[in-house]
Amino acid sequence: MPRPLSDSAILQRIFSHIPPGQFFRYLLVGVWNTAFGYGTFVLFNLWLSRPFPRYGYITAGILSSVLAISVAFFGYKWFIFKTKGNYLIEWLRCMAVYGSSIALGSVLLPGAVFAVRHLTTIDKNAPYVGAAILTFVNVFYNFLGNKKFSFKTASPDQPDPPAPPML
Repeated sequence: MPRPLSDSAILQRIFSHIPPGQFFRYLLVGVWNTAFGYGTFVLFNLWLSRPFPRYGYITAGILSSVLAISVAFFGYKWFIFKTKGNYLIEWLRCMAVYGSSIALGSVLLPGAVFAVRHLTTIDKNAPYVGAAILTFVNVFYNFLGNKKFSFKTASPDQPDPPAPPML
């Protein structure tokens, strides 16, 4: 009889880094922030499509992404990881995690689309399926990146890092 997937040592090792309550709060912030990010994209696009009818959506995408990541940052800082101080450093690290996630997704998407096209009967909609699969990968990547890098706290046996200079 095959073992249940939950008995997998690899999965147990991965999920041991993700406290259940913390990850659930992360998902709540993510749902809110997805709606917020899309809403700001729509507003920026409406605003910018008048002066730049053909390419306003590009600037709208960039502006809404920076704003949405910044809003997510505060949700992560205050509601999920509950760190104190270090706003600028943690915000820059959060931007780095999301920037690397975007870059990683851009590199992995062609392979995901190729795999969907060649392992299933899906052809025309393969980019949508590939992007959806990578969305789930990105959720875990961004959670662990923010937990272990952006909002990393000192372990109990290490002293807290010195505070950055005030700007």
